[in-house]
Amino acid sequence: MYPFSEEDLEELYGRAVQRDQRLADILLVDAWTGLRWSELRAVRVRDFIEVPLPVLVVQRAEPEGVEVKGTKSGRSRRVPVADRVLPLVRSLTAGREADDLLCVTTSGHQLHASAFKRTLTWATIADGRRIHDLRHTAACLWLARGVDPVTVQAWMGHASIATTNLYLHHLGTAADRAGLDRLNRRGHTGGTRSVLESE
Repeated sequence: MYPFSEEDLEELYGRAVQRDQRLADILLVDAWTGLRWSELRAVRVRDFIEVPLPVLVVQRAEPEGVEVKGTKSGRSRRVPVADRVLPLVRSLTAGREADDLLCVTTSGHQLHASAFKRTLTWATIADGRRIHDLRHTAACLWLARGVDPVTVQAWMGHASIATTNLYLHHLGTAADRAGLDRLNRRGHTGGTRSVLESE
């Protein structure tokens, strides 16, 4: 697992935009929604719902070279569309029919990983990461912003909370962050200071 930090993700997006605006937008959408590549390839315009809140309904996957099938868990799920990528998802739906694929190339073709990576010069711009690390990035963004792990589990489509907890080990928990903030706070912290000063 090698997720992008939010800052690194924005830098990646900036580099990708210079190569292909639409694919850059799709990259960012993937990093904020956590869809598997096969799910991203299969999501339809009708799967984007804005009321009562903007979500993508993930109910199918289309691995390259394989027919459309159900998701890995066999269940559909709803993944929120954050404000950062909501305008991008709206633009991907503009002028499109409900049954059209949501994420397609500028020429309207279905996504293929090799062409996606070639067009964006992925090996050059992604700092050693895989496309799948965009999915990891989403989970880390959500957890870092305080989304409950059980909610993240549902959004990611993880069968087990243990899988979701791997991201917590990578990021640290809220308790870890609070503890570090306490350690980094200036001021007298007890008897340790006087011992150090006397040495």
